[in-house]
Amino acid sequence: MLEEEKIRLDKWLWAARFFKTRALASQAVNGGKVHLNGQRIKPSRAVKIDDCYQISRGYERIEVVVTGLSGKRGSATVAQSLYKETEESLSQRQREADKRKLAAMQRPSSDHKPNKQERRKIRQFIEKN
Repeated sequence: MLEEEKIRLDKWLWAARFFKTRALASQAVNGGKVHLNGQRIKPSRAVKIDDCYQISRGYERIEVVVTGLSGKRGSATVAQSLYKETEESLSQRQREADKRKLAAMQRPSSDHKPNKQERRKIRQFIEKN
């Protein structure tokens, strides 16, 4: 086996630009944020082509299939060639993003901080109710 074919999971996640540093990738794997076919794994696990990983980052849950191996962090286009996101994962992420946008639209936000007069009116309104 060639040395290039034995890539640690944390190194591959970093090279594929899922995490900003290798330490963050390792921390995510140890924290249960990365699964291989539904099973928890270790950061030292060797990545193989056609492995299916589920990666959780914040609100996002991404399911990817490994298409290439690299231990070096390159440009974003090179990183995107290392994996293929599943269609189900793409549609699920889009639905979740739409839900978050709708939820944000329902919460009104002010374009400025209330001034002294507006704060007095707010307090009066709250005290009446």
